[in-house]
Formats: sequence, C-alpha cells, structure tokens
Amino acid sequence: MKLPVHIQFHGMLPSDSLTHSATEHAHKLEAFASDIMACRVSLDQAEKHQHQGRPYSVRIDLTLPGHELVVNRVQHEDVYVALREAFANMKRQLEDVVRKRRGQVKHHETSQFLKPGELNE
Repeated sequence: MKLPVHIQFHGMLPSDSLTHSATEHAHKLEAFASDIMACRVSLDQAEKHQHQGRPYSVRIDLTLPGHELVVNRVQHEDVYVALREAFANMKRQLEDVVRKRRGQVKHHETSQFLKPGELNE
C-alpha cells in the first residue's frame, strides 16, 4: 500500500494484537488490488446493550483510484470475529471492483420462452 493502515480505537484501549491483526488483514487485500491508496480501520466498543453485552463495531474505509469502499455494519461480541467479518466483506467488495475494471462482469443471458404449441415432440 502507498499509505500505511490507519487504525483508530473508540471506547476501548488500543491493543497491539488488534493492531497487528488488522494490519495483516489489510495487507492481504493487496493481493486483489495493488493500487490501494489508503485503508482506515475503526474499532468501536459500544455501550452495554440490554441483551447482547458490549458488542464491538468495525468500520473499514478503503480508497482506490476512483473508488471509495466502505464496510460499516459489522458488529459482534468478539472483536476478532467482527474484524474478520468486516475484512471478508471488504474483500468481496474489492473483488467486485477489480472484476468490473477487468471487464469480467457477469452478463445474464435472456432466455426465450416457448409459446404454447411450440414444443418439439
């Protein structure tokens, strides 16, 4: 990546292991697009929820030339699971962008319906 991975912690103390894990996940994205300009990861620990404890939220902003990809609706009680799921979602978005760039977008064939009486018997 041209710029380093920026990691922010909100509502929780910074963690070296989380920073390392997020950085590793971000560098794996380079295998799909080498022209990633910036990757921002935000880890948030919400206030205690009535039924779920204290879920963690992960938001990822990825900047490519001409594209800004965002994953922001990932929550889980385990911060590592939330991080993994967020990067899996980002990977899918990135793969779609790369496919479109290469012109490998799937085109569905239009099927022709047979009219009654046109069956070959």
